[in-house]
Amino acid sequence: MKSALVVDDHPIAHLGCRQLLGELGYDPILEALNDNDALRLADQGPDLIVLDLGMPGLGGLNLIAPLLRRVPDAHILIFSMNEQTVFVSKALEAGASGYLSKNSGPEEFFDAVEALEAGRLYLSHDMALSVAGSRIGGRADPLSSLTTREHQVLRLIGQGKDLQSVADALRISYKTAANTSSSIRKKLSVSGTTDLIRYAIEAGLTS
Repeated sequence: MKSALVVDDHPIAHLGCRQLLGELGYDPILEALNDNDALRLADQGPDLIVLDLGMPGLGGLNLIAPLLRRVPDAHILIFSMNEQTVFVSKALEAGASGYLSKNSGPEEFFDAVEALEAGRLYLSHDMALSVAGSRIGGRADPLSSLTTREHQVLRLIGQGKDLQSVADALRISYKTAANTSSSIRKKLSVSGTTDLIRYAIEAGLTS
């Protein structure tokens, strides 16, 4: 039997995914509402991981690599409300096999899962065009210039955490958190913490 892991902090999303994956023959279907449960359940070796990017804490984007370290053969399908091209690109670069909007219907969910099962990448037509356009010569999104650490710090600042709380959450020094925040402000051309919070919210980084 095929097994799946659904990682999402919204119980109603679990209900929908559980029904759709059940129709595709997945059993068991494991469910995680947070980062720690996701990593723990990944040790059971699911064939498919359906992952929301809008998870609290560090977010789904930063879960991709550690999940794949635990279960390298798993296919990861991002299932998110965030359709920004920069996040699609970053998810694929981190190792996701597909990206599907939560605005999609059941048939597209089936198509995405079946594509991953066949060893193919999956993006909707519009997403594929957007990603291709950005790589060919479109204007780069400033977020794409951020490192993984900078992305983590920006996300936590966007959730209203002060620098000491950011440092504690990431297990880094206060100085490192402050220097990273300064680097982010420079790259995004913003002047203060309030601007960073607004930027993170408008970019859809906060859950």
